[in-house]
Amino acid sequence: MASRSTALITNDDGIDSPGLHHLARVALKAGLDVIIAAPAVEASGSSASITATELDGRILLEQRELEGFQGLTAHAVHAGPGLITLLAAHGTFGAVPDVVLSGINRGANVGRAILHSGTVGAALTGGVNCGKAMAVSQQVPGHSSVRDWTAAATLAGKLVPFLMQQPEGTVLNLNIPDVDGGRLPELRAAGLAEFGVVQTTMAEQVEDYDEYVRLAISDPTDQPHPDSDAALLAKGFATVTAIRSVAEDASLDLTDGLQRIEY
Repeated sequence: MASRSTALITNDDGIDSPGLHHLARVALKAGLDVIIAAPAVEASGSSASITATELDGRILLEQRELEGFQGLTAHAVHAGPGLITLLAAHGTFGAVPDVVLSGINRGANVGRAILHSGTVGAALTGGVNCGKAMAVSQQVPGHSSVRDWTAAATLAGKLVPFLMQQPEGTVLNLNIPDVDGGRLPELRAAGLAEFGVVQTTMAEQVEDYDEYVRLAISDPTDQPHPDSDAALLAKGFATVTAIRSVAEDASLDLTDGLQRIEY
């Protein structure tokens, strides 16, 4: 009899996020053994950082019992999701996971700005260390709360079997539009937009830049490509993008360039 696969469920919104709990239920329904390990507090924007709160060189963590998951120990870790995923790959929380499911994040993660996302950073770390991974994010209007996690959880559940059939190193980025009323949006394959839903700009910089600078968030000035995740999400589609972690750039001919350098 084939052994069951194990899934690490993590996020960057923190262990108390309802999106995390919905994703854990998705994994259990898919027949996966589940390990829940997530930041003790919000770690948004942490990318794949491996920083943590330490005491005498030890990373702080707590065991939790989450409502609705009786008998399943959850781990609240004082670290970002990238480091949590790395710890899981070394067996810190039990069995080494076969797949990492990160989310469900409150807010979309689209475009090249996903570089900075802790949700996506955990998935990319999982693709390198655990084999397969998926980041799941739910679009929200403005700074409001998610009204309904049903569509995000349902679509994530539909993609899990597909993900498990893919080769090691596969990482998917799923974004679900803001929907309510039980409507299930159509899945579309998408490329990455140049930026994302928003982009950063310089808001304020004093002459003596040793004092401070301040960044702000603004809407992108250019329209995203119509086949990009940002454009399709704005049209009401749920977008799926296959993304890749750090890899060498074969398009750049370093050999020829280095041979021209004089010592």
